[in-house]
Amino acid sequence: MEVKLDKRYELGVSSTKAWTILSDLEAIASCMPGASLGERLGDNAYKGSVKVKVGPATAQFGGEVAILAMDESTRSMTLKGKGADKGGSSASMELDAIIEDHDNGDVTLVGNAVVIVNGKFAQFGGRMMVQVSDVILNQFVDNFIAKARALDGPDTSAESSSTASQSGESSKELDGLGIFWALCKNWFRGLFGKNSAD
Repeated sequence: MEVKLDKRYELGVSSTKAWTILSDLEAIASCMPGASLGERLGDNAYKGSVKVKVGPATAQFGGEVAILAMDESTRSMTLKGKGADKGGSSASMELDAIIEDHDNGDVTLVGNAVVIVNGKFAQFGGRMMVQVSDVILNQFVDNFIAKARALDGPDTSAESSSTASQSGESSKELDGLGIFWALCKNWFRGLFGKNSAD
């Protein structure tokens, strides 16, 4: 099953700080909940894993991730990852990301991704996979912003420090409860219709 994602996130940090994080694969991985890098396979390529926990159940996905292209002049990059779990499910993703500067001073992280899922996760369907992806990406962006703000050193605001503190814990483990809620909300929407979903 193939899912396409087109996302835009206002960052509230300078494009220079944002690019420092986006251009560093290790920094990107540290922002992804539950992700960790292992053996280095070459320039900007690693073996890696993602741990997902929902209640007492834990799943571990192992695979590879690599930056395929990077352009500092446009602050853009292309990343590809693939992985599988012991149960036979597999997933791959190719992501194009760019840091956009706007005339009013706003900075936006723009991402376009194609995700291909096989195995038990494919049974959730495209709409549900998009919803689950939103949960994961929102956690990622929170961690991304906190890490970019931390680059400002001692001059970071109290609000920024608070955000970094709150996001530090979530970067260790994928928010299984958040994903579970997203799945439940979608299920109830299917049962009772949109009017009762919220």
